[in-house]
Amino acid sequence: MLRRIDIERGRRVSEAELRPAGTGIDAEVMGVAQRIIDEVRARGDAAVREFTEQLDHVVLGDLRVSEAEIEQAVASVDERFRRAISEAAWAIEDFHRRQVQQSWFTTGEDGIVLGQLVNPIRRVGIYVPGGRARYPSSVLMNAIPAVVAGVEEIAMVVPPAPDGSVDAYTLAAAAEAGITEIYKIGGAQAIAALAYGTESVPRVDKITGPGNAYVTAAKKLVMGEVGIDMLAGPSEVLIVADETAEPLLVAIDLMAQAEHDPRAATFLVTTDPDLPDAVEEAIRELLSDSPRAEVIVRALQDNGVAVVCPDIDVALDVANEIAPEHLELQVESPFELLGRIRNAGAVFLGPWTPESVGDYVAGPNHVLPTGGTARFSSPLSVDDFIKKTSVISYTLEGLYADGATVMEIASAEGLAAHAGAVGLRLALAEHFFEQEEDGDEEDA
Repeated sequence: MLRRIDIERGRRVSEAELRPAGTGIDAEVMGVAQRIIDEVRARGDAAVREFTEQLDHVVLGDLRVSEAEIEQAVASVDERFRRAISEAAWAIEDFHRRQVQQSWFTTGEDGIVLGQLVNPIRRVGIYVPGGRARYPSSVLMNAIPAVVAGVEEIAMVVPPAPDGSVDAYTLAAAAEAGITEIYKIGGAQAIAALAYGTESVPRVDKITGPGNAYVTAAKKLVMGEVGIDMLAGPSEVLIVADETAEPLLVAIDLMAQAEHDPRAATFLVTTDPDLPDAVEEAIRELLSDSPRAEVIVRALQDNGVAVVCPDIDVALDVANEIAPEHLELQVESPFELLGRIRNAGAVFLGPWTPESVGDYVAGPNHVLPTGGTARFSSPLSVDDFIKKTSVISYTLEGLYADGATVMEIASAEGLAAHAGAVGLRLALAEHFFEQEEDGDEEDA
């Protein structure tokens, strides 16, 4: 079921050999997304409705979810779910409040003031997958950091169900997060509406949240017109395991990732050559109780890899090379290895820390870099909902101190006006001082 790779000592394995092929955005998908964006930009709500009917088979009336629909949704979900979503929201908020940055200023001896203003983005759009699926956890993970950052306006888009409604659990999560501006649209047309605005949907300054391939393509195409968080690919998990790992726990955690999507990627990286077979046997046992067995089997067969390494050093090199979205350390002493992890969206330490807790209640964000982008990207955070402005204030003394350096570099670059902006000020200051000295001599 899992494609097996045995690494001999001294052999280096590349990411390309380990990662499933074709994880980028298909050119045909990009073309479709571009056409949808162009139409929505030109025709607004009419194009949004047409694509929703054509692609989602839903005929929309009002695009915006009414207050009555939200209230009805909250009332319809059971009390246990409301308590669970409230507890999760508290943990997510508590974690993200620790990320808040403040504006700062510093003053040098010559009176130069330097600093940075930290301000929230005014208006953001969050994309929540929907349609036949429900992801209330994604509502919390996108909305709460924005709320903590101080974003004034948050617009949420979510694909409608076949009957034109929005899932009650998703709306209940939005209510928990304080989100009331919700539109029942999805796909590339939702991204286009957020990026450029329509008659019903005011444009936003940044878009966050994962979606299908068309959503990802649309986010890539509008990037620069608006900000985006990241280009999310299929979900993935990598489990580093030694001989102490319990095969049943490794198996269920691989399955937990595989059940997301047939394209989900699963990696078992182990120093125990017998573990892959034991894990596959455990998977076969567990599949009989899984309602998503077909999806899991396809994901594991198409995108599952078991890498057997000669030692833990090689196993960690493989993990850092793949740079997974989720990295589990099911080893004897996980904290001893933590400092050697360079590339991962989130790290889960020890056998009692399944990736599931990170998806829902631990507090850190579950919107994570995928496809190896953890080499240079970070999880969604409060930082994604703020912008920073540099502040500079020079005194004349400070300009005297730095002016010659500025003029030297500007002259080397051939930018005479840059040098002149400093030189002219210094010349005016000299003239002013000379006039003051002449006036003092006349008074004397």
